[in-house]
Amino acid sequence: MSRIAAIFKSLRAHGRKALIPYVTAGDPKPGITVSLMHAMVEAGADIIELGVPFSDPMADGPVIQRASERALVHHTSLRDVLEMVREFRVDNAQTPVVLMGYLNPIEMMGYEAFGAAAAEAGVDAALTVDIPPEEAGELLLALNRDALDAIFLIAPTTVGARIETICKTASGFVYYVSLKGVTGASHLDIAGVEQKLNEIRRTTDLPIGVGFGIKDAATAAAVSKVADAVVVGSALVSRVEALADRPDAIAPALAELLAEMRQAMDANH
Repeated sequence: MSRIAAIFKSLRAHGRKALIPYVTAGDPKPGITVSLMHAMVEAGADIIELGVPFSDPMADGPVIQRASERALVHHTSLRDVLEMVREFRVDNAQTPVVLMGYLNPIEMMGYEAFGAAAAEAGVDAALTVDIPPEEAGELLLALNRDALDAIFLIAPTTVGARIETICKTASGFVYYVSLKGVTGASHLDIAGVEQKLNEIRRTTDLPIGVGFGIKDAATAAAVSKVADAVVVGSALVSRVEALADRPDAIAPALAELLAEMRQAMDANH
């Protein structure tokens, strides 16, 4: 059983939902990322989503775009990100790590080389925003060869047959984008999210995580009532940005927000 499947099984057995924080690797400097990952786990994170910095993102809002820019100032590469995961695994063999990013760095490395290197480093899954299932054949072969899950996005505008195609291709969990927009947008409609998740669940038994627009403990708690996992990104990356010149203060700031979310989510269940 994969680490991702195991964590969702354990959470279901205890009536809890997954908390999945996102940070951009190398932001604000490469040396801090692993300590942030450990701090987030200690604060209640169940899965870590680690962003691979990229110069031309299409799904990320301005907060995460600026995070990539800060990381790229230090020339943070995909290989650097894999090395961070390898370092994280020295002290944490349980918490799943999902790499979130774009296809170009993976293509440059080569699909087979990426799959092998990611598995060896301790990565559990890849979420590649800009490759649709129909064009992901080579990448999926490489991921499957090394027992890595492939996470795909479903949008509010995704309809029946398309949902079925995505869910048949995905593994680990499905990521539902709760808003028509980029990361960090607002106006989250919980009732609309619940309606869409019910539609998705008619197609798949995979857990469903919800991200985009999760800003605080109240929102996280509300989403956790209808989803299997809550993904929070821009709210955390905003704190990183605000404290970029005080790196020692970043881990406590992220832990504070995540602990509030964890407590609010657990109070539901």
